[in-house]
Amino acid sequence: MNFSPRPFPFPLPLLLLLLLCLAACSRSAPNLEPRQAPEAQLAERHMVSVACPHAAQAGLEILRAGGTAIDAAIAIQAMLTFSEPTESGIGGGAFLLFQSGETGEMLVFNGRETAPQAARPDRFLLLGQPLPLPLAIPTGAAFGVPGTLALLHEAHQQYGQLPWADLFQPAIDASRMGIPYPPALLQRVQADYSIQFFGDLRRHFVYQGRGDAPQFRNEALAETLSHIADEGPDVFYRGDLTGAMISTARARRPLRSDITAADFDAYQVQIQQPVCGSYRGYRLCGPPPPSSGGIAVLQILGMLEHFDLAALSPDDPAALHLIAEASRLAFADRFLYLGDPDFTDIPVEALLDPAYLRERAALIDPARAMSEAFAGDPLRLIPEQEDLPIPDEPESQGTTHFSVIDAYGNRVSMTSSIEAPFGNRMMTNGFLLNNQLTDFTFRPVFGGEPHPNAVAAGKRPRSSMSPFIVTDEAGELRLIVGSRGGSRIIGYVVQTLIGVLDWDLSIQQAAALPNMVHRGENLELEAGTPYEALRPALEAMGHRVRITPMQSGIHGIEWHPETGRYSGGADPRLDGIATGD
Repeated sequence: MNFSPRPFPFPLPLLLLLLLCLAACSRSAPNLEPRQAPEAQLAERHMVSVACPHAAQAGLEILRAGGTAIDAAIAIQAMLTFSEPTESGIGGGAFLLFQSGETGEMLVFNGRETAPQAARPDRFLLLGQPLPLPLAIPTGAAFGVPGTLALLHEAHQQYGQLPWADLFQPAIDASRMGIPYPPALLQRVQADYSIQFFGDLRRHFVYQGRGDAPQFRNEALAETLSHIADEGPDVFYRGDLTGAMISTARARRPLRSDITAADFDAYQVQIQQPVCGSYRGYRLCGPPPPSSGGIAVLQILGMLEHFDLAALSPDDPAALHLIAEASRLAFADRFLYLGDPDFTDIPVEALLDPAYLRERAALIDPARAMSEAFAGDPLRLIPEQEDLPIPDEPESQGTTHFSVIDAYGNRVSMTSSIEAPFGNRMMTNGFLLNNQLTDFTFRPVFGGEPHPNAVAAGKRPRSSMSPFIVTDEAGELRLIVGSRGGSRIIGYVVQTLIGVLDWDLSIQQAAALPNMVHRGENLELEAGTPYEALRPALEAMGHRVRITPMQSGIHGIEWHPETGRYSGGADPRLDGIATGD
């Protein structure tokens, strides 16, 4: 097995590299043509909902063989590393929300990447100013210690049933034999000209995509996964693969990586309790910090509980206005308070206190947008005169999500990512490396205080991943759901939850809704959808409206106790499916 990285394909002076990246390394989503929304799929025994049919089939095969939801999740993620490599993989990180079918207990497996011990708060500053995000993405400095593989192994140790090695075989076989080039992957490759500048990516993605019926294979990944299957995660964190990742991340200049073998050896998965809240009589649980997704989604819904959304339709400007205003307030709190709880005190209970959310909801005028949304003060510590406007959220589009339920009643909601599509544009041994450290806040001081999401040694950057499980008052499953989409994930998940719980849509209908998100600066409406026609009404309410492509990736499973069946939903913007028996 060749663990040696290819040399950096084009040695360029600093200025030329910066100019190329500014021009080419865009994070905007390509205008992928959406499919017609599929019919809702039904199942009685087990089900998966995934952004790629090959990964869905891999997971279903494991469930049919008697595997647990965790077993299926491992097979799905291994296949996604091959068939949807631009979004997630073993070179990235993840949050997995698990609920035991036997006890009802929920746990979060936190496989978020960590910064090297050499990392400092000024990591992404240039002459004292934040580096433009497109310049920071394709660098070694953006690479953090991946956590996805360690997460999967830890979850398997506790809740797996089938042998570890068996779970990788579908991905190994597909990588070696090849599959028809996945349409969503091919469209993304054709839409992103920046990968032409990176030799490994060009050879792997562009060259294979040529011809009338292109085939996609990855023999290097098949070999890598075979070693992981046989030797376990040690070959990744303490073996030859470790050295290959380190060498690859250090090879590219400027902003070479300072990651070391000791950083890999020290990596540990964290097992956490989810954050939970109530909405319309249901219990909703999601990931805690360092993901901001759980708190932000619960805050938005906690504010919206004070408004009668069920009386409004999904295409009513009044509904979009209320969701947008609650989102603005939640994103303001997110920026000011949330980061890695191992490095900063986060007032989780205070941020989710119903009395605090009632106060925040009172700031929402049903007829008029706020001129500015400020962070709240749940602990009564911020003098009123020190309110600070919150910067706009950077553009972000990557990630994947899948949902699983097995015949034993175990549930998995897992969101996984290498951050930007194609990660940091570095590849070794068949998989892409992440650029997750660009999720840190580049300016380490805000309002005269250290920012909770500033870079630090060994720290995990704040995430927006929002895998959720919804149950009724008796603890019976209602919904498993999550999405791709960078910091827009929060808005996508909120809108889907409202669609199912307020508007009585099926999970498939909710996943196919036009997208709308507000992250602080603009109310974003999905281009090419009926929401474009709502722009004048929303602008009349005082919103700054932006029409833009918005490629969500909602994948969920809904339980129907009246029929004893599951129904699945797959976002029509991707190639995904929901399938089961």
